[in-house]
Amino acid sequence: MTTAFHRFAVRHARTTDYNGLLLQRKRKIKLDNAELNTVAPASPSVPVSPVWRTLKSFIFWSHERGTIQYDVMVTVILLFVFFSPMVISFNDRPVQRNPHASGVVVYPDGKGEFVYQVEANAVAGTSDAAIRASLLNIIEPISGSISISRYEPVPDKKGTVVSYKVWVQRE
Repeated sequence: MTTAFHRFAVRHARTTDYNGLLLQRKRKIKLDNAELNTVAPASPSVPVSPVWRTLKSFIFWSHERGTIQYDVMVTVILLFVFFSPMVISFNDRPVQRNPHASGVVVYPDGKGEFVYQVEANAVAGTSDAAIRASLLNIIEPISGSISISRYEPVPDKKGTVVSYKVWVQRE
């Protein structure tokens, strides 16, 4: 069965030669013995079990939203995300922050100055100049260039000095 289009296509088939020029060739195709095969190709020779087919559909995520299979996949992913850190040791704990070796606590006093509380065992010296120099050596690495306005010792109930309160201004 030949149609007008087939006859036209056969008569006007074009090809190019080596120089890029179009040449017309007439070809005759005998369609008298042509057969149209409408049968689908044969199924694969290896049988696919329903279990493998289901696993394959989960791996390639071929289910629509709102189906039971989609909900199962999302639930499995959420269970993995929330419960795997309890089972698997990822060794990604945050580093514990150790306070400064001298035990310095900083808080503002409300007048534009900062108050540093330094433990007494970190301060060396007994004279005013030695205590100021020692406090400055402890506080400057923490806060940068500063000047000490004043300081006062903080005693415990027995009267021994436990820490120093130091009022500081930034330069």
